Amino acid sequence: MKKAENIIVGISIGDLNGIGGEIVLKTFEDNRILDFCTPVIFASAKTMVFLKTHFKSTINFNNINNIEQLAIGKVNVFNCWNEPVKIEFGKEDTKIGEFAIKSLQAATEALKNNTIDVLVTAPINKHNIQSETFNFPGHTDYLAKELEGESLMFMVNNTLRVGLLTDHVPVKDIVNHISEELIVKKINTVYKSLEKDFKIRRPKIAVLGINPHTGDNGVIGNEDDAILRPTLKKIKEEGKLVYGPYAADSFFGSNNYKNFDAIIASYHDQGLIPFKTLSFRQGVNYTAGLNKVRTSPDHGTAYEIAGKGQADENSFKEAIFTAIQIFKNRFDYEEITSNPLKKAPKKI
Repeated sequence: MKKAENIIVGISIGDLNGIGGEIVLKTFEDNRILDFCTPVIFASAKTMVFLKTHFKSTINFNNINNIEQLAIGKVNVFNCWNEPVKIEFGKEDTKIGEFAIKSLQAATEALKNNTIDVLVTAPINKHNIQSETFNFPGHTDYLAKELEGESLMFMVNNTLRVGLLTDHVPVKDIVNHISEELIVKKINTVYKSLEKDFKIRRPKIAVLGINPHTGDNGVIGNEDDAILRPTLKKIKEEGKLVYGPYAADSFFGSNNYKNFDAIIASYHDQGLIPFKTLSFRQGVNYTAGLNKVRTSPDHGTAYEIAGKGQADENSFKEAIFTAIQIFKNRFDYEEITSNPLKKAPKKI
């Protein structure tokens, strides 16, 4: 990994009928952010000019057709398409979904080729991106296929980090997905990310139960006793500071979460409802476990306010700074771990 003085941040534009374009423009209206990174927006010059005009933005773009034309310290727009785009804010449109995927694919290719350092994704509509050639529930699943490693949805802010055993799984299927293998894999991914991405030595991890009250000794399901407890015991015996399972209903309200470096929830809403409640406008969705850094804001397309100039860019801005910091932390980690002391020569 090459450490850049000015980190190149690739940005996929997301659903153009949503708030993605607005939060991208608002983020870079404050040009002080260009002291920390050089953004590359994967879209088209015409599209960005339309958005700039609509939102009365004062940003000046550097339009490029290949990364070699990139201007450090400027807001670059990489042309992914030439055809006109009909933007109708607040409307779900499969054609707009196609442009979202073109942007994501071009940005991902640049990430794989190391022509950008990190990727920050604006929100997409998971429904209108589906096609015969693109059949993924969302960003995380697509990037898990394209990049190396074991992906994990990791919701983070300055004081709270929440990972998931299962993410986009229907509630009725959650128990069928949770196994000893999955628990071990997810905990190891979180543990490694805390060390490598967040510079935490000997991290402490809490795991939330599967059933209400962690099953109440089998009265409300036996999965916590049969699967979760014995697996956590094995992991703890390996030396990792992993605790639980904790009853999810009181864990956050009692402030117990403040005693841990990360919390692993058993399913999507169990973790994301308290996270988004406690991290209003400051949360970041980080895809941990991959060989590249990808973050996004912790919200969706927000069609109901799209085009009205009401979108809050703070979560997107936090996603950029989080990606930059993780990139730097990974560089420091690799620098420390890749140069072990050489073995002393044997005495003759």
